[in-house]
Amino acid sequence: MEKSPTIFIVPTGIGCEIGGFAGDALPTAKLLASASGCLITHPNVMNGGALSEKDKNIFYVEGYSLDRFARGEIGLKTVKQQKIGIIFDSSIEHKILIRHLQVADACVATLGINVHSYVLTKKPLSIIIDSDTSKISGGIIENPDTLIEAGKTLIEKGVTAIAIVAKFPDDSGSEDTNSYREGKGVDPISGVEAVISHLISKFLQVPCAHAPALTPLDLNERLDPRAAAEEIGYTFLPSVLIGLSNAPDLIELPNNNELITLHPNQLESIVVPHGALGGEAVLACVERGLNIISVKNQHTLTVTNQFLNYPNFIEVNNYLEAAGIILSIKQGINLTSIQRPLKKIQEISLND
Repeated sequence: MEKSPTIFIVPTGIGCEIGGFAGDALPTAKLLASASGCLITHPNVMNGGALSEKDKNIFYVEGYSLDRFARGEIGLKTVKQQKIGIIFDSSIEHKILIRHLQVADACVATLGINVHSYVLTKKPLSIIIDSDTSKISGGIIENPDTLIEAGKTLIEKGVTAIAIVAKFPDDSGSEDTNSYREGKGVDPISGVEAVISHLISKFLQVPCAHAPALTPLDLNERLDPRAAAEEIGYTFLPSVLIGLSNAPDLIELPNNNELITLHPNQLESIVVPHGALGGEAVLACVERGLNIISVKNQHTLTVTNQFLNYPNFIEVNNYLEAAGIILSIKQGINLTSIQRPLKKIQEISLND
């Protein structure tokens, strides 16, 4: 069956109308995966708190590693099952830790996921949230070394993928959190979540994703449906374990010994929100001459094609149109042939 390998990115922490909440871009990912036959996307798209879904046409790749794939530095190799280890921030309260361990047991018993073991960090990660909710979510980890040390310990015990659960400051009643839950603002913790997973990807080169450990939130009757998946249960860990359960192995290139399922040279397109063209994956695809499909999806950035002046740039109004573009590319259909008005072919003078 013909495929058109496509990257799908919804940047974390910029308040996207679609994909800026709790896995609310997952239906879009399923659509684009069906259209392309092969979609590479990241946890921000797929993780919906307690809800997620596997799709044989979707590669679940952490953002830092996805950037490396777009640059041609790694290939992806499908696996039947990853052996998952969990890093728990040592500052997580005992009751919340037990809730997370019960979730891990449930994923083993009910979903057949291979959750192998867990480790507590030697020191608290000490997460600091620093977000301007009108623009971009961010933050820092005061003790990144203890995170890397814990990850190395798991890998030495045979773990092949890592879930991280960090303790976040309790701001359940803050204006920023309530604004996000009601669909009006940027997710205040998503930016630093990305920092956490990027660290594991960069230094340990294994599939990974993060779930925050938060105190239970009070009932909010004005809750936006896009944030509702985070109101189910006590943890956000289920979607992370589901995504990592058969996430692809990351194969350093060049490599002549490993059988690679998807090589970056097979990539044809990238789908991104309009105005979010400054990311590393997008710029790598521009450098390689791939199709940039830009979709109107309201957010806080303004990096448009005016800055790039890139010729292989296709702007569409929604993800339904993007799926049609991808289908056309996959079938080898000239996009101008289905647009109107249709221009005549041009004569080239031999004297020019």
